[in-house]
Amino acid sequence: MTTDLHDRSGLAALDGLVSYTTTQGIPTLYAARSGHEVTAGLFFRVGRADETLATAGITHLVEHLALHRLGLSDLHYNGATANAYTLFHVTGSEEEVVTYLNSVCAGLRDLPMDRLETEKEILRTEAASRGGGPGSPLALWRYGAQGYGLSSYNELGTWGLTPDRVRHWAETRFTRDNAVLWITSDRVPEGLDLGLPAGTRSPAPAATSALPVTPAYIQGDDGQVVLTSVLRRSTAASVFADVLGRALFQDLRQEGGYSYTAEADYSPRDAEFATLTAYADALPKKQDAVVGGFVDTLARLRAGRIEQSELDSVRGKLLKMYDAPDLGAAGLPSYALSLLLGHRILSPEQHRAELEAVTVADLHEVARRTWDGALLQVPGRGVDWAGFTLAPQYSPAAVTGTRHTSLEDDRVTLVIGTEGVTLATPKGPVTVRYDACAAMTTRPDGARALTGHDGFAVTVEPTLFEGITAERVAALDAAVPAESVVPMPARDPEQIPRPRERTPEPAANRRTAAGWGWAALVVLLAVLAVAWASLGVYLIVDRIDEGRIPPITGTLGIIALEVALLRWTRTANRRRKQARV
Repeated sequence: MTTDLHDRSGLAALDGLVSYTTTQGIPTLYAARSGHEVTAGLFFRVGRADETLATAGITHLVEHLALHRLGLSDLHYNGATANAYTLFHVTGSEEEVVTYLNSVCAGLRDLPMDRLETEKEILRTEAASRGGGPGSPLALWRYGAQGYGLSSYNELGTWGLTPDRVRHWAETRFTRDNAVLWITSDRVPEGLDLGLPAGTRSPAPAATSALPVTPAYIQGDDGQVVLTSVLRRSTAASVFADVLGRALFQDLRQEGGYSYTAEADYSPRDAEFATLTAYADALPKKQDAVVGGFVDTLARLRAGRIEQSELDSVRGKLLKMYDAPDLGAAGLPSYALSLLLGHRILSPEQHRAELEAVTVADLHEVARRTWDGALLQVPGRGVDWAGFTLAPQYSPAAVTGTRHTSLEDDRVTLVIGTEGVTLATPKGPVTVRYDACAAMTTRPDGARALTGHDGFAVTVEPTLFEGITAERVAALDAAVPAESVVPMPARDPEQIPRPRERTPEPAANRRTAAGWGWAALVVLLAVLAVAWASLGVYLIVDRIDEGRIPPITGTLGIIALEVALLRWTRTANRRRKQARV
């Protein structure tokens, strides 16, 4: 449900703690903090989850362009692009904060498009140095290649975004009606010029799902076990995250000695839901022990074996945050983000009361829901034994169309059809339908890489499959929606893949297969010989019983075929023995 950012009723709980006003149409929260420096943050309700795979990175690109005018400075400032929001924040004197905010908004009103290609390159360099991090594939497996799943992908849009598209994104998403400002001051500083265009309030994106069933698991990198689960936002859920983190630390590090790091985190996703993430590291030789201990800890909590002392310890730690000075100023980022997302805002007294009301039974219920919605990334062997189901590795169906055999493996076929493409493998098909194509990258050499909304991907390399002509590639291009196409630069000739030399099948394997084939033929011929002999004897005896003489030609025919079957059986048996040598 979309909330009105200018409706003060949702902020009633903060009366006397935080002040509220509007600054040139932007809802503004402020509260004094001791000291001379001021910190301010400008939130916008737009992030990676609002993009598509083909435009991924467009929000981050706007953020970089908006900050360019500030240049080199000793001022402590930055920007951040998250799944559901973008934040520009700064700490400095009042004058420096005003200068920063004015510069950001001026940049958003008139993005320096002459910097577009340079900033694209900077973002690609930043992504290459950043790496994925533990559990980075989990969002893709849970949500697919869309919405909140895009955090698992590189910012593909940095290759093909045009100035007009970037400018339109800034004009429609970075607006005064889609923003919240917060300032650690007893007043709104003078001199602010935040004149942003009017727009519409953007609710957080609806979540998608690529998992048919949970709890589920995927295979991941060695050395780490990661779990995510989506929970309704609540005080009990945030408390449970701390209880789980402490339990993992105690079980896996202090008692088991298996892990160095074992922890859990609770992070809001949108107005209604949050993501619980749990993590433990492991040496390769202790991976199985860590996986088993990790699952056992969660199973213990799910079964309700939670001590009152565990709850009391976490509750005591959380209640201490209300002893901090400048409580209103400290809570401004959280209050502003809740206002932006449309989540309920609690006063310190209300939150303290909810913390006091959490019971062991509440934590048991959250543990059960955590297990039910879990997606677990494990190294090594699977966790089917614990009741987790392997996430889908193949598509439920294949398309029909022209078939192109792999030049590296006769068992693999690429199918290019009118509805999509399928890579048919011995274990199952991988399909991307054109009407569910999140992105297709194109190379001048004819290569195409298609990714579906469900996260499955098929790469079309003309050099690796038979019969992929320019006409077939053109048909593929015409079928994919234009908004999903991402042109990529030409590759060096050395980067274009070539078929690997096929590895000859080991002679032992060939002999084994041939031996089994000849053995089957020997059995078949022997059965036929016995059956034919029995039938021949029956027919001859039956004629004699009727007082008739069996015909000479029929009898000779029966004998001749029986002799042939016996000869064939003997020859096949000899070939069987030769195949085993």
